[in-house]
Amino acid sequence: MRFSSKLKQKISDGSFREMWRETKWMYKYIRRYWFVVVIYILLGIVGTVMSLLSSIGMKRLIDTVTGFNYFSIGSAAGFMIGMMVGGILFSSLSSRVAAIINIRVQNSIQAEVYDRMLRTDWESLDKFRSGDLLQRLNVDVSGVAGGVTSFLPSLVTGTVQFLGSLVIILVYDRTMALIALIGAPLGVICSRVLVKRMRDYNKRMKTISSEVMSFHEDSFRNLTSIKAFGIMDEFRNRMLRMQERYRTAFLEYNLFSVVTGIVMSLVGLAISIGCFGWGVYELWQGEITYGMMTMFLQLTGMLRSAFSTIIGMVPSFINITTSAGRVMAVVELPEEPGARESYSFTDSVTAELRDVTFAYRGGKNVLEHVNFHAEPGQTVALTGASGEGKTTLIRLLLGLIYPVEGEALLIDSDGSETEISAATRSAFSYVPQGNTILAGTIADNMRMVAPGVTDEEIIEALKISCAWEFVEKLPDGIHSETGELGRGFSEGQAQRLSVARALLRHAPILLLDEATSALDEQTERQMLHNLEHCAWVHTCVVITHRPATAAICNRHYMLTGTEVKEVLP
Repeated sequence: MRFSSKLKQKISDGSFREMWRETKWMYKYIRRYWFVVVIYILLGIVGTVMSLLSSIGMKRLIDTVTGFNYFSIGSAAGFMIGMMVGGILFSSLSSRVAAIINIRVQNSIQAEVYDRMLRTDWESLDKFRSGDLLQRLNVDVSGVAGGVTSFLPSLVTGTVQFLGSLVIILVYDRTMALIALIGAPLGVICSRVLVKRMRDYNKRMKTISSEVMSFHEDSFRNLTSIKAFGIMDEFRNRMLRMQERYRTAFLEYNLFSVVTGIVMSLVGLAISIGCFGWGVYELWQGEITYGMMTMFLQLTGMLRSAFSTIIGMVPSFINITTSAGRVMAVVELPEEPGARESYSFTDSVTAELRDVTFAYRGGKNVLEHVNFHAEPGQTVALTGASGEGKTTLIRLLLGLIYPVEGEALLIDSDGSETEISAATRSAFSYVPQGNTILAGTIADNMRMVAPGVTDEEIIEALKISCAWEFVEKLPDGIHSETGELGRGFSEGQAQRLSVARALLRHAPILLLDEATSALDEQTERQMLHNLEHCAWVHTCVVITHRPATAAICNRHYMLTGTEVKEVLP
């Protein structure tokens, strides 16, 4: 009655239900690689059986020697050595197969999770810090892959070793088998106690690890600012506080595991002493041979080892399912509409917002009843105070977010209307705020959006964006190295490179989100003039704070509060 009430409590607190759901999720990968997993299991079983048979071979050899049966020594020794060598070979082969399976499964899961992250609804994914996503993509996926490829085979081979050792001992001596099994009930009780507490500790430590990784990433990304403000000590102290939290959780978990391990080890020691004492007694009574005594010692050791392996898989399973749960939390986020589609548009496509109201989840309205129109041949300026929704409007055009009310549309030259989604992004080239240059070369960065472009096309794009004037002076030209986040280039140079890259996409609508903020007015005017006469761009939307920039555009919208009004010339 007490057991059933405790089991009911475990189920009601969600631990077992969560673990079962996570196990079912991992099963789809086991099923996908079932053939190689079965091969791995069979290799492990054969290796285990050979190890068991080697103990019998050892008994035969010792009994042959002590019985002075010299004619059988060779065959007994050959059998024992053959089983030992075979066990080593099959164990080594099993390890090799495990490595092959593990890397295949890890790459497969990681590729799927990464693809899913890329296509997940932007607003849902935005609540995760990038360091946390990296932790889930690398550390947690690696844990899941290890569980898929090794947990089930290890459980099967451990069970075979346990049952095989027990059967052989039972055949020769039932009393010793009973002594060897005394620790089983205690092991089961300990494993039941461990589950909830270990899962809680695992979740806690993985959460802290994600926070540490996010902190590291933020620190290195903003290293210049940290140095400029002279706040290195503050960041070091924050790091130490995070380490202290992790240390506390780790040591609490470690103490719990150590105490549990001591209990299990003492029980195992008592069982070993009991088996050894019973064997010595039977040997003294002349009821068993020296060979049988040696076999019993070896088999009881294998029995305890197998049982410890099986019990020790409880924390391993908890760690695996906890990792699976963290990966699932991202994978099960909704995929953005049209994420796996792409529409084709002519160059004469118009972007339009009709009576659009938008609010981020759980927040107030950012935009209310907004109307916006950008048609071919126009350069459209969008101005307004910081934080009033200009970037939000760009996100609506890109299909990253969707109106609460109203419509966001693309209108093609034939008058057909398409609701904006992830599938309509082919109509846009986008240059966001900040530095978006990646490590590599200038040419690598340019070909990121258009792999097939020639060096001549890259140079032409650099000329249009006013970047060629400094790129041509570099020793290696477009093949010059770019550091992470454009290290080695000024903010204005990085912006011009980003505009050139966007041009090579050859999309009909170019979106510049404060992409000229670091340029002087003369360079900005020249770039906008070039874009206006560029055959690759048919419509340009510019977010700017400069009235002079807005004045040279064909159309000007101003965002005030939650409203967007067109400024007439």
